[in-house]
Amino acid sequence: MDRITAAQVFVCIAEQGSLSAAAERLDMSRAMVTRYLAEMEGWIGARLFHRSTRRLSLTTAGGLALERCRAMLALAGELPLLGEAQSEQPRGVLRLACAPSLAEALLARAVAAFVERYPGTHVDLQTSDKAVNLVEERIDLAVRITNTLEPGMIARRLADCHSVICAAPAYLARRGRPSTPDELAGHACLTYDYFGSSVWQLGAPGLPAPLAVPVWGPLSSNDACALLQAALAGAGVSLQPLYAVAGHLAAGRLEALLPAYQPRVMGIHAIYLSRQYQPAILRAMLDFLAEWMGQEPALQAPEVVLSELAGIAR
Repeated sequence: MDRITAAQVFVCIAEQGSLSAAAERLDMSRAMVTRYLAEMEGWIGARLFHRSTRRLSLTTAGGLALERCRAMLALAGELPLLGEAQSEQPRGVLRLACAPSLAEALLARAVAAFVERYPGTHVDLQTSDKAVNLVEERIDLAVRITNTLEPGMIARRLADCHSVICAAPAYLARRGRPSTPDELAGHACLTYDYFGSSVWQLGAPGLPAPLAVPVWGPLSSNDACALLQAALAGAGVSLQPLYAVAGHLAAGRLEALLPAYQPRVMGIHAIYLSRQYQPAILRAMLDFLAEWMGQEPALQAPEVVLSELAGIAR
């Protein structure tokens, strides 16, 4: 039997938790899944799962084998790309992952422009607020906003992500406009990924270090889109990526606050598995995103964007 397929079946069983679920996921009969598992156990010379009537659990040998099989499958996946890596014409499928807010505000438009430029390509855009495992999720490229990259991670910085403190006119009419960072303590601040409280890092000319400003409010969420909608509804003050709110600022649905203070700048990074044997479609997407984001108005420095928006408003 094909040992590569046997390894794929073994990994799928471990991820799905049962032979039946793996058979359904792989569109394969349960009997065939059982045969491939037996082939793997015969090849390795050890039992890979503890079996009970309710569930499967990996043996010690199974845990070691799972790590090595995943690495082997990743390597096997690169082999067909050896020839394609020499091709200059992008083609085929690229699986790209990012946060929902980034897809909505930026990447959906970028991907649309990419597939129009390269007609032989197809992009499978996956969105999640969690950092995906590229190997397990079979992701070719992830775009993340972070200043903390994991050790050994292969990444290319595409652009800077500037943020702005903002609120809806209705909220400001009720609660007033903060004129200093200290006054944020008296406002309903909408916070990301924390329960109850958070700290906003704000820099300004002449300050030796950014101010750490504790904020608190009635709503926190791990979904940036939810916080944006709450801010638009007048629920409070929000710290938002400038790319996500530029249109709302231009339309007057939100107003920028504390313009003298700059929230911490984050990096927008493209993260991928290997610098070697990259398919043409991945190389083309990396270059395209760097070029596209370099020209995107909402990714420019806040003073540039906000001054342009002020000119539009006048």
